[in-house]
Amino acid sequence: MPGPETTTESSNTASPNTVPLLDAQGLTKSYGETTVVSDLHIQCHPGEVLGLLGPNGAGKTTTLRMLYGFVKPDRGTIQYQGRDFDQHRTDLKRMIGVCTQEDTLDHDFTVRQNLLVYARYFRPFTEDPKKRADELLERFHLQEHSKKKPMQLSGGLKQRVLIARSLIHRPKILFLDEPTTGLDPRARVELWQLIDDLRADGIAVVLTTHYMEEAEKLSDRLIVLQKGRRVATGTPQSVMGKVLGEQMIVIPKAAAATPEITSWVHDATGRTIEKVLGEFHIPLPLTTIGEFQAQFPDVRVTVRAPNLDDLFLRLSEGDLP
Repeated sequence: MPGPETTTESSNTASPNTVPLLDAQGLTKSYGETTVVSDLHIQCHPGEVLGLLGPNGAGKTTTLRMLYGFVKPDRGTIQYQGRDFDQHRTDLKRMIGVCTQEDTLDHDFTVRQNLLVYARYFRPFTEDPKKRADELLERFHLQEHSKKKPMQLSGGLKQRVLIARSLIHRPKILFLDEPTTGLDPRARVELWQLIDDLRADGIAVVLTTHYMEEAEKLSDRLIVLQKGRRVATGTPQSVMGKVLGEQMIVIPKAAAATPEITSWVHDATGRTIEKVLGEFHIPLPLTTIGEFQAQFPDVRVTVRAPNLDDLFLRLSEGDLP
């Protein structure tokens, strides 16, 4: 099982005494004998982007589905602005926006009609939905596509429509489940800017992603999940430092294949090291790097700061110590 959780301070500027917009405590969900999420605690404040990070099967999507009411937790509580989600579900759903991985647009309607029809799902009705739709079309640079059907749009434009639609009722918190999967680099960066703009507006965003650069650039704070448990939380930099260590060394492929270096690596780290195209990528403290260089003076290594790709590989190895 994972060891003690690594906890670091949030970069969010909210006062510690401020009631979080979202406060979930002890969330647990099992399917049959398999526990997918276990005793999970999550808080998110207005204007904060909270990233949920973890390998496949870590429980990210199940967590989001519990938070926005699609799946009922077996145990735990969810509050929005201090109000219990179970007791005030109808009212509180009005403040939640959801954008899932799936294309759920209605392909019989135009882009603008998709926004207007979706606005009618909320009670009380969205004030002046036509004006609101036009605002979102302008903000998401969709005016010239407003009369097109979704099938006529690129993947990046469809994703903009999905996010715009999820904001039609002016929610206070937005859940984004891998919003840029499958997009080209240009479309991905454009969506990053839109998410950053939402943060500036004071909207809370809870984001799952497999793109490590995306998590690092967008997230004010990360919650790292492994096998349904929270194993670390904090800013991206602090989480990497706590989980991985001070520095990463990269041992070239030829040297990594030698038995002496392989043995030294295993003795120094106490665990199996993932190879990337035959290279060792190893988190080590500065003192241990010096020991390696003294032991193998002829081996040239690259020393760099850890990144979220390293963290993801570390999570995929198994339980954190």
